[in-house]
Amino acid sequence: MTLAADIKPIPLSLIDTDLPAAAAGFGDAFARTGFAVVSDHGIPQALIDRAMAATKAFFALPDDVKRRYVVPGGGGQRGLTPFGIEAAKGHAKADLKEFWHVGRALPAGHPYAEVMPPNLWPAEVPDFHDAVWALYDALDQAGLRMLRAIAVHLGLAPDFFVDPVRDGNSILRLLHYPPVPPETARANPGAIRAGAHEDINVITLLLGAEEAGLQLLGKDGEWRFIDAPPGSLVCNVGDMLQRLTGHRLPSTTHRVVNPAPERMGVARYSTPFFLHFRPDYLIEALPGGPFQEPPITANDYLMERLRDIKLL
Repeated sequence: MTLAADIKPIPLSLIDTDLPAAAAGFGDAFARTGFAVVSDHGIPQALIDRAMAATKAFFALPDDVKRRYVVPGGGGQRGLTPFGIEAAKGHAKADLKEFWHVGRALPAGHPYAEVMPPNLWPAEVPDFHDAVWALYDALDQAGLRMLRAIAVHLGLAPDFFVDPVRDGNSILRLLHYPPVPPETARANPGAIRAGAHEDINVITLLLGAEEAGLQLLGKDGEWRFIDAPPGSLVCNVGDMLQRLTGHRLPSTTHRVVNPAPERMGVARYSTPFFLHFRPDYLIEALPGGPFQEPPITANDYLMERLRDIKLL
C-alpha cells in the first residue's frame, strides 16, 4: 500500500484571497479522489488540543458511567454510541470503535427541533461542553468557507450553499478506537476500526489523528493511506453532495484499518465534522452530472442511511 501522494495541501485562506484559484484547487482534488488536504485553516491548535483532552477524559470514564449518555431509539445522533454498535453499510461485522455526537443547538420552538434533539453534556468532564462546542463552531465555519469554493467550481454563485446548510443537521463526532490487543482481534475476526464506507453528509472535515489508519480507495482499486501533514484538515465529499452534483463530485470509499503490530496497544482518536443540509432541503440533482438520482429530502436520506449502518 502506498501513500495518496497526489493529494497536495490547499490553504483554506486561498478562498479569501483568490476564490477562483481555490475553486480550481479543491475542485480538481475532489474530482480526482473525493478528498482534499487543507492547510492554513485557522483553527487554533490550542483549541484542538483542549477539545481532544476533554474527549480523552470522557472515553477514559468507566463503561457504566459512559452508558448513562446513550439515548435509546435516538439513532446515535446525540450522546454516546457504545463500542461494537455501528457497522459500515453492507458489513456484518461492527466497527471497533465508540463515539460521541454533538449536534447543532437550536432555540426553543425551532421547526427542526423534532428531528434535531438537544445535546447531552457529560457532567464528569467539566471542560467538555465549552471545549467541544468551540471546536464544533470552528469546524462549522471552516466548512461554510469551503462550500464557497465548491460552489464556484460547480459554476454556481459563491453563496449557493448558504441557504441549503442554514440550521443544517451537522454533527461533530468524537471517535475513540480502543487498542486492538490479540484477544480483541480473536474475538472479532475480520473486524477493523472502521469498515469501508462512504459518508452520508455534504462534506466531512477531519482534523489529523495522532495515529495512522485512514485510507481511501483509489479509482485503480488500490487502498492508499491519506498522508495529511500535522495540523491540517482532511476534507472529503459525502453522498449528499455526490447526489446533488449528479456524481460530478465523487463520494469516495474510505476506511480506518487496524494498527501495525507495534501500535496495537495504542488507542486512536479523531474528530470528524459531518456538515449536513437542513433537514427539509430537497436534494435534487443539478444538471450536467453523469448520474441523476431521484430527489429526496436531506432528512429522509439521513434516516435511510442510518438504518443501513444499524443505528436505527
